[in-house]
Amino acid sequence: MKAITRRSFLNRTAVTGLGLFAARGLRPSTWAASAGANDAIRIGVIGLGGKGWQHMKLLSRRKDTRVVAVCDLDPKNLARARDELAGDQVAPFATTDARQLLARDDVDAVFVVTGNHWHALLSVWACQAGKDVYVEKPMTHTVWEGRKLIEAAAKYRRVVQVGTQYRSESGLAAGIQWLHEGHLGKLKHVHCLYLARRGSIGRRRPWYPDGIDYDMFCGPTPVVPLERDKLHYDWHWSWATGNGEIGNNGVHLLDIARRIVRSEAPPRRVLGVGGRFVVDDVAETPNTHLAVYDYPAAPVIFEARALPAKPDVSYSDQINGTRVGVVAHCEGGYIAGLVGCAAYDPSGKVIQKFGGDGGGATHLNNFLAAVRSRRAQDLAAPPEIGHGSAGLCHFGNISLRVGAPAAPAEIEKALEPVPAAMAMNRAMMAHLGVHGVDLAKQPLTLGTWLDLEPSWDGIAQIGAANPALLERARYLVHEVQRPPFAIPEVV
Repeated sequence: MKAITRRSFLNRTAVTGLGLFAARGLRPSTWAASAGANDAIRIGVIGLGGKGWQHMKLLSRRKDTRVVAVCDLDPKNLARARDELAGDQVAPFATTDARQLLARDDVDAVFVVTGNHWHALLSVWACQAGKDVYVEKPMTHTVWEGRKLIEAAAKYRRVVQVGTQYRSESGLAAGIQWLHEGHLGKLKHVHCLYLARRGSIGRRRPWYPDGIDYDMFCGPTPVVPLERDKLHYDWHWSWATGNGEIGNNGVHLLDIARRIVRSEAPPRRVLGVGGRFVVDDVAETPNTHLAVYDYPAAPVIFEARALPAKPDVSYSDQINGTRVGVVAHCEGGYIAGLVGCAAYDPSGKVIQKFGGDGGGATHLNNFLAAVRSRRAQDLAAPPEIGHGSAGLCHFGNISLRVGAPAAPAEIEKALEPVPAAMAMNRAMMAHLGVHGVDLAKQPLTLGTWLDLEPSWDGIAQIGAANPALLERARYLVHEVQRPPFAIPEVV
């Protein structure tokens, strides 16, 4: 096999984008075979914001890993990372272009901690470059990308772990097993809650950020000026780069719910309800959102509220004593939690507690062990799992995005097959009423039911007999990537 040199790698990516290189000629990773226990895995971290910074610091303090390369589009973040690492080890290679990091022979695995719109593309490129991958949640920005990353991981025999660390959370695992043993009777429904304040991201005249390669920041998305106050983090609330709160934090909760309903298959159908209320800014994603998933075992309902409990307070609502977490309602009570969990009787009295550890360290150890053993089957969150959990977020958003303003009675009728969702919608409308929202003048958006394909990859049909609406929904499954920042059909 002819090895790809760093120069040839960069030349190819400059012309075609990394996603188009041929399979032949890829250099196998140093870790294609298992290594001695004392050998450090050489890590490159791509994205040095809050979560990337955490990963970098943790990895740099371990004896079994070395951070040998760092990448961030913002030179300030890059300089800060180099300063942080300078006292611990030889200064790492630093670049604002991830392609240069991926081309290096001294990088065995990469952590992808960027905007959502870069997650899948960088992960596919890394697989093609012979690197193992830890990619932050959500694994993808669109449904279609998930299948491409699954194919790339298999084709190039790469270890790919998704950063849904609650898959490795000890207390949740114990509580879910206890529930499955039947201690609370039949499962009725699962409520995924993210009730946390989000303020305005502002509204200003179009501008381009200075001091960074903004073309590279946009990557697969169109290069358009910003109209919000800041570049970083608030990309979550633009459809071009983010997936709203459901893709930001909801993916963790929906991933847990999948384990509770014991289904690797997608739900039969999905419906979204929501909108953006009270704040006046340029954000596109909802700050009030209900997504309903019709599973055979029991329905799963995701709910996000970004407004506080009432005007002029700093706290958010609680439901079943929970602001952020998962509540599994059963005939004989419920289990609620996120870091650990507890079982309650119908009156809310604690029956049993399951202490947790957050899962982060265990999840990381699981990834590093698989990198050494080459046993991808041992991963807690391989790309197949990441595809499904991200897919729940994407389909919940797609339903809403092809929806239309609707009166409360119309929404009630659409939710009638899922009584638990009807009750949650009424509570959500009451919450908006506390904030002075008149739903007759500013109605919620009601999505359409999406019937999903069993492969997780697409939409079979929609509830409304509207070919144009179905075409739009299917477009949002894939969307369009801007060359050369594009994943090819054949990875």
